[in-house]
Amino acid sequence: RAMGNEVMTGIPVADFQPAAEFYERLLGRAPDFVAIEGREVLWQVRDLAWIYVVLDQERAGSALMAWLVDDLDAMLAQLAARGIEAGEPVPEGGGRKATVTDPDGNSIAFVQVP
Repeated sequence: RAMGNEVMTGIPVADFQPAAEFYERLLGRAPDFVAIEGREVLWQVRDLAWIYVVLDQERAGSALMAWLVDDLDAMLAQLAARGIEAGEPVPEGGGRKATVTDPDGNSIAFVQVP
């Protein structure tokens, strides 16, 4: 049974401004919504999926996010063009995965599955 219609993934950070700038480069655009100036911003990444960066010093660096992509090499090239370097792609569950770490140590894995 469905529990809801939208999913929001929170990324806790200790130093808000550098983190928000990092996610602007990662996502290739400014946030779609500023919930609390200097504390919380949101990007809509799909019709029913959002990412939010929130100032939360106690939890900062503990987020894990996986993003499924059709073409990992193309995604890595896009990220590199925006100044975001990912780790070398590694085999993962029959596909490949490359991981990006934000300034607080949060992990964003880009995964291509067959």
